[in-house]
Amino acid sequence: MASDFRRKDILPDITDQIVASYHEIGSINHLGHCPLPNYTEVVELIDDLVEILYPGYRRRQNLHFGNVMYHVGDLLDSLHDRLTTQICRALRHEFTTRTDTQCESLVAHDFEAEAQDITIEFLKSLPSIRNILAKDVQAAFDGDPAAGNLDEIIFSYPGLQAITVHRLAHELYRRSVPFIPRMMAERSHSLTGIDIHPGATIGHSFFIDHGTGVVIGETCEIHPHVKIYQGVTLGALSFPKDGEGKLIRGQKRHPTIGEGVVIYANATILGGDTVIGANSVVGASVSINKSIPPATIVTIEKPSLRFREAS
Repeated sequence: MASDFRRKDILPDITDQIVASYHEIGSINHLGHCPLPNYTEVVELIDDLVEILYPGYRRRQNLHFGNVMYHVGDLLDSLHDRLTTQICRALRHEFTTRTDTQCESLVAHDFEAEAQDITIEFLKSLPSIRNILAKDVQAAFDGDPAAGNLDEIIFSYPGLQAITVHRLAHELYRRSVPFIPRMMAERSHSLTGIDIHPGATIGHSFFIDHGTGVVIGETCEIHPHVKIYQGVTLGALSFPKDGEGKLIRGQKRHPTIGEGVVIYANATILGGDTVIGANSVVGASVSINKSIPPATIVTIEKPSLRFREAS
């Protein structure tokens, strides 16, 4: 036992070295500044929002039209206060970073009021999000013969889980909320294996079947009634740089997918100028970096198979 304590004698020295590194490497610690959004709180906000979008499926069951208004009202009241706090933190930090201003000198700017306005507008969008999600659920049922009913899809389909969080995150992204949309997207990614940037614009009746390994980039535009399978990448072809060698941001880098397109497993479609015409089919493992016209089927010619007797 005494030897164990002697081994622990070195811990104060290790602590000193770690803290010293905070002074030497300031780019990956956040100390003595405006508070950042809280990751745990953002995760809990997602859960509350999903509870509102799909009442009766998650934490609170035995809901009916006699008590659902109280349940939703209670959630909204809590969401309003907590989401306002997190958005306020994000806005304040973004402002200090952009203007190189100290947090303590920001008393003149009412970030709280700005955050509250964004929160109210976001919460007002929930009925329209539910309308779109109902079409996403129906598209999953219509597109998957293994689906027994709509309830099964809401309970257990990772593609629906991913697009649900995306539609919430996208609303905040459209309102220029820093940090939080990406935090939401990465939480969804960790749970589903589906990586959708909150900036991607995705139309209604969207269905991801299976889903693992799907990547959809920030400037991707997906029109309604699109179906994609696992392993699909809708990515960037290149990253242009300015005269100083820095990445040029804000340009369209990811493809546009027309209405009614089906993209099979492990296909890769790259480039901001790439447009997949409406009602086209992109076969499994196809790689595309140029546009194709509507109603086109793109497949890889099947390789020949060789059979021989096992020795």
